Amino acid sequence: MSPPETRQEAVALAYTSADRAPRVVAKGRGLIAEQIVARAREHGVFVHESAELVALLMQVDLDARIPPQLYVAVAELLAWIYRLEEGLAPPQAAEL
Repeated sequence: MSPPETRQEAVALAYTSADRAPRVVAKGRGLIAEQIVARAREHGVFVHESAELVALLMQVDLDARIPPQLYVAVAELLAWIYRLEEGLAPPQAAEL
């Protein structure tokens, strides 16, 4: 039996209406990544798994706003999460 896969990287974003763009508030690899995810889940924060998006966000400095090149990807993710939280049907793939 092989050991369970461990999360290699994790990034946490924060966004308020006062911010111009979401900020990277935590990021890490290995055990730190596991702690980021565990804390998010403890506080009821949705955890989305996208290795590609995480790899791009890992390049952003801690406490920095995400770059304009990632606005669309992150906005689509935030809109999807909002719809889930509001109990609305998530958009179909064609809508994204």
